[in-house]
Amino acid sequence: MEKIDTQHFKEKLLEEKAKLITELQTVGRVSPNNPDDWEPMVGEKGGSTSDPNDSADSIEEYEENTALVSELEIQLKDINVALEKIEAGTYGVCEISGHPIEIDRLEANPSARTCKTHINE
Repeated sequence: MEKIDTQHFKEKLLEEKAKLITELQTVGRVSPNNPDDWEPMVGEKGGSTSDPNDSADSIEEYEENTALVSELEIQLKDINVALEKIEAGTYGVCEISGHPIEIDRLEANPSARTCKTHINE
């Protein structure tokens, strides 16, 4: 198996991390109680109006943002784990089999934690 260019993947991961943080900032904010956690936000409509339609829109927006923040946080965590593995010298190793993760899999998903054989585990 060919040697992994960890610098190449580190750059890809850092670029993806910056994009994720930018996207997270559009729907959430860093939790004041836990800087490693994000919480969803409601847009400008959530003011002090008593219009039931505005309230319903705010609730719907909050629920959508909650789901999006959750998904983006998972992706961000996977990227941070991959970056930690690069620093530890363990990047590109399947967490299930211990075998190298295929380069084309890492190109498609630099934060992949498993090889193609164990992709759904």
